[in-house]
Amino acid sequence: MDRKILLTAAVLGITAIILGAFGAHALKKVLTEIQLQSFETGVRYQMYHALFLLFIGTFAMLNEKERAIIFWLTLSGVLFFSGSIYLLATNQLTQLKTKFLGPVTPIGGMLLISAWGYLFYSILCKKPTI
Repeated sequence: MDRKILLTAAVLGITAIILGAFGAHALKKVLTEIQLQSFETGVRYQMYHALFLLFIGTFAMLNEKERAIIFWLTLSGVLFFSGSIYLLATNQLTQLKTKFLGPVTPIGGMLLISAWGYLFYSILCKKPTI
């Protein structure tokens, strides 16, 4: 599981950098300032959670089940949150029907919050070592 988490973190990090550069250079010319800010929010949260997964993949205090739960909550959250933002921000360019994605973004946010909350809960439930 650690390998899977770390590889996923690397992929999320790589794609966040690529999308960030794409937004800063290619999309800057065709999106409004508000759309570009939304796109950048998606990139920023994707990178935050790539780093979060790097931490989770190397954090010795978590057992395999706890890592797996946090991994799936985080991955789903990034896909829903950042993915929906990317599609909504570029809707004018792609002409995709993305209206249904409005509620997907907060669901993704709740999944990300749940991942962090589960990390907190997992650590809180550990018996302190002396």
